[in-house]
Amino acid sequence: MDVSGGSGQPRSDNAEPTQETTGEEPAPPAPQTPEKPETTTAPEEPAQPDTAGAPEPAPAPHADATPEPPETRNDAPTGAPGAGDGPTPAQPGMTKGQPPQRPKEPGGGLLMGRPFGVPVYVAPSWFVVAALITWVFGGQLDRVLPELGAARYLVSLFFAIAFYASVLIHELAHTVAALRFKLPVRRIQLQFFGGVSEIEKEAETPGREFVLAFVGPLLSLVLSGLFYLAMQPVEPGTVPGVLLAGLMVSNLIVAAFNLLPGLPLDGGRMLRAVVWKITGRPMSGTVAAAWVGRALAVSVLIGLPLLNHWGAFGGGTDDSSGMDAVTDALLAAILAAIIWTGAGNSLRMARLREHLPELRARTLTRRAVPVETDTPLSEALRRANAAGARALVVVDADGNPLSLVREAAIVGVPEHRRPWVAVSGLAQDLTDGMRVSAELAGEDLLDVLRATPATEYLVVEETGEIYGVLSAADVERAFVRAMARPA
Repeated sequence: MDVSGGSGQPRSDNAEPTQETTGEEPAPPAPQTPEKPETTTAPEEPAQPDTAGAPEPAPAPHADATPEPPETRNDAPTGAPGAGDGPTPAQPGMTKGQPPQRPKEPGGGLLMGRPFGVPVYVAPSWFVVAALITWVFGGQLDRVLPELGAARYLVSLFFAIAFYASVLIHELAHTVAALRFKLPVRRIQLQFFGGVSEIEKEAETPGREFVLAFVGPLLSLVLSGLFYLAMQPVEPGTVPGVLLAGLMVSNLIVAAFNLLPGLPLDGGRMLRAVVWKITGRPMSGTVAAAWVGRALAVSVLIGLPLLNHWGAFGGGTDDSSGMDAVTDALLAAILAAIIWTGAGNSLRMARLREHLPELRARTLTRRAVPVETDTPLSEALRRANAAGARALVVVDADGNPLSLVREAAIVGVPEHRRPWVAVSGLAQDLTDGMRVSAELAGEDLLDVLRATPATEYLVVEETGEIYGVLSAADVERAFVRAMARPA
């Protein structure tokens, strides 16, 4: 499944929204730009031969929307550039006065390799589920092959490793498809309930979205078929026969579970692509698939314990113990919570992506006045007020920009000292990364700001002419307003 942003979902963030494609087994992202994460997560089935889960959300602010400024430059004159702006609520994952950032990623875990140039990590939680699989599968082996004795746990550990190798192949299918569509993949992570492929961008068309989601379950089905063929020449009552049967069933369950039509599962991403194609709006597809995902979570919470109680997974009501019932209910609750949370996260990431285009450098830029290096601060502020500007650009004799006067530095100078303080002493030298095109908007704008953290940026036209100054604080405020409005 993806989690963009992660369930086969190109984190999507991801926020870039990072999308993620996860193949998770029941046993399993901002303002910042999504990305995206789009990280995708796909719960797969419980990591047992006859059973097999997915991702985490990034909370979005629910503050009341602030009236949006008109589509004009931020030019209100003030006594000092930026003065008069009220305090802005801090956004989770943001630093005051800095451009919105992706939430800090959790530790990737143990790096296992870089297939196709994408790092693959094993999270510490994987060792917990590996131990659980070893214990559960070992108990089943004791009934089927009692002559193994304690060696059955060695066989069970091998099964756990082979099972997660299958999950990795599922995730690599998402990754290869994403790379084929030129969507960057941040990493693959194997974790407690399966795997997650963190895809940085969202697919551009519903057709690509469908393919990106479908390839994971397809590979799991192919693996199940291969294990079935490998079973044919093997005697059933042997260790190889039991292992191959367990891997065949597990991969079949992983494929079937991920094809369920609700986010954050791969089937939910496929449903999203279909609704997107019909309506022409990706947000409509996300809303539909997310609510189906929530209904699916409720169904899992109620239905999984009942099915197991009725013997749908090989057990019976007669030999079921109270502890088995508690275990089934706990597994169902965890899996339902993962699906519900993943669906909600997908909605938040979609909302973020829908509002990102509203962040435009041209709209958010403050009008600026050029001043020479030795201009007193008081005189520079007088010129800014007269021109209705809110920023100062230090230029050389030919009018070429050299540095930007920092708003915070101006505020720190007492008014009675301003006639004797030159603007050059309050300015930050311009670097290439601090020059921003006036045409940038949305994710592209945030990517540029993140690449060179600063409090102010020089905005220029395509001709190189100075358009004004972009304050990171203004971007943050606009970002919060956009996220506060309903999609």
